[in-house]
Amino acid sequence: MRLGSGTFATCCVAIEVLGIAVFLRGFFPAPVRSSARAVHGAEPPAPEPSAGASSNWTTLPSPLFSKVVIVLIDALRDDFVFGSKGVKFMPYTTYLVEKGASHSFVAEAKPPTVTMPRIKALMTGSLPGFVDVVRNLNSPALLEDSVIRQAKTAGKRIIFYGDETWVKLFPKHFVEYDGTTSFFVSDYTEVDNNVTRHLDKVLKRGDWDMLILHYLGLDHIGHISGPNSPLIGHKLSEMDSVLMKIHTSLQSKERETPLPNLLVLCGDHGMSETGSHGASSMEEVNTPLILISSAFERKPGDIRHPKHVQQTDVAATLAIALGLPIPKDSVGSLLFPVVEGRPMREQLRFLHLNTVQLSKLLQENVPSYEKEPCASQLKVVRARPSYSARDGGPRLEPGCQQLRGGGTPDLVLPCEHLVSSSEPRNLQKLLSGR
Repeated sequence: MRLGSGTFATCCVAIEVLGIAVFLRGFFPAPVRSSARAVHGAEPPAPEPSAGASSNWTTLPSPLFSKVVIVLIDALRDDFVFGSKGVKFMPYTTYLVEKGASHSFVAEAKPPTVTMPRIKALMTGSLPGFVDVVRNLNSPALLEDSVIRQAKTAGKRIIFYGDETWVKLFPKHFVEYDGTTSFFVSDYTEVDNNVTRHLDKVLKRGDWDMLILHYLGLDHIGHISGPNSPLIGHKLSEMDSVLMKIHTSLQSKERETPLPNLLVLCGDHGMSETGSHGASSMEEVNTPLILISSAFERKPGDIRHPKHVQQTDVAATLAIALGLPIPKDSVGSLLFPVVEGRPMREQLRFLHLNTVQLSKLLQENVPSYEKEPCASQLKVVRARPSYSARDGGPRLEPGCQQLRGGGTPDLVLPCEHLVSSSEPRNLQKLLSGR
């Protein structure tokens, strides 16, 4: 039986519409969002599982650092820091990476690799969509929960200098700011001088908790002449000098504060071999992430190779570092090296906060999600001070295993309450004692 021309045309149109719908569903996926929107008043922190009377987990942990400085260099590729260019043009940064008190990572930025979505990923821990490429031209105020929002709610004083995209995303969040436009691509000098000119003054002051600097010059050079331009080396040397100035200033101020300071060097996205960005090539998605603090002191011979992480992990890590709630929509994990020098009980608390936040997000976005019973029965208790006459050591309660490391030998866990495979890998590693 032959189909009429009208029927055939209708079938073709229906198939085309279905194909477009499938494409759009994949290209613009439904975002992972928490139903608990960021509103006035902070949500109480997750309590300790099966907490005893002596628990001190009813409030958020205290901040780990006194001040946090974020230096974001636009279009900073990982090989600009960890490769031959870094060795040649960024000697101070290379020293900090190889021998200094720091932790280095290669942070993967998901496409689209343009500035506004990447700022959102860094501060919210969520995965922006391709629709943000359009919004990148005129960024609206960010309504999602973020580290910036939580810091302002907690009374943190934030100062910002650099790309005005931040000012548009976070209006009325900064106590002081000076935004620079990113659309004069031919300018790669004054656009950064307008940021650096504030440093001498602001670093001498103590009336801020968080300083954010966004440098655009490197990105502009890439657009003009590509990643192999001689101008790239000069700009990297300039950024190395900026980092050294900030680091030495923070170190000199630590004598006046009870807590160490934290300096973060990162990029929002990379740069392709043609100097552009926006796609998903390795050069565009791999960015350096370096956390520098006297709290990360290393022993001689301690070689720390950059580990691969997700850019979305920055939000959870900054929140823990500042003693803030993790943004509700964050899909990132705490960068464990930041807290591995803390007491064991604190490490467990940090991982517990991250686990509960991710569990809530999963439960709200996956209808078939069911929490394994053992995940909610994690207990941290103290061993009874009884001793065995045979070995003279403390005897743990039956069914419990001792947590190793962290200088807290009296923490134990019921062995029957195993952590499910869906929980963060670091928690399983910590509980197994490896």
